[in-house]
Amino acid sequence: MTVPSGRRERKKAATRQKIADTALRLFLERGYDAVGIREVAAEADVAVTTLFSHFASKEALVFEQDEDFEQRLTQAVTGRAPSEPLIPALRREIQALVRHCTAEGAAPIWRMIEESPALRKYEESMRLRHAETLATAIAAVPDLSHTTTACRTIARFVIDAYSLAREAADPEAAVDEIFRMIEAAWEVTFSTRAR
Repeated sequence: MTVPSGRRERKKAATRQKIADTALRLFLERGYDAVGIREVAAEADVAVTTLFSHFASKEALVFEQDEDFEQRLTQAVTGRAPSEPLIPALRREIQALVRHCTAEGAAPIWRMIEESPALRKYEESMRLRHAETLATAIAAVPDLSHTTTACRTIARFVIDAYSLAREAADPEAAVDEIFRMIEAAWEVTFSTRAR
């Protein structure tokens, strides 16, 4: 997550993090469905309105790094060196995100998500939104001449690579395997358009 620069921004970020940490602790201790928003707010020592000024829903408390994840994917496209190919830049970012999400201590969180229909549904909608944002970033790259469909397809593949690798026995090897297929698909669109 980017570090806020001003005092007010740092205080807001600290409050947001405190709410998210409190919610996650309560969810893991007692179960996601057993904990209400009011309990999270009380335990974090904030008003319910303050909680909702930072998080749009109860599900968003579990996925508190959602916006950061989306920004990192966009930055992998827009912030890469002019000579760096797109797919390796995305692969590097997905590899870093997978490492983060498979780090020690993450398994109970993913189990909680898998056990909750509401959290699974939220994660799916989040992934679709991330794919659309990524597709828009790819389509905006001036030196790429791919169709909207190609950009959306590759973006979905990249987002799915994150989910599939995160669930694999060897996440890093899975990222490598998946990105070989993504690279091949991307190259095929170039050769097809060149004909």
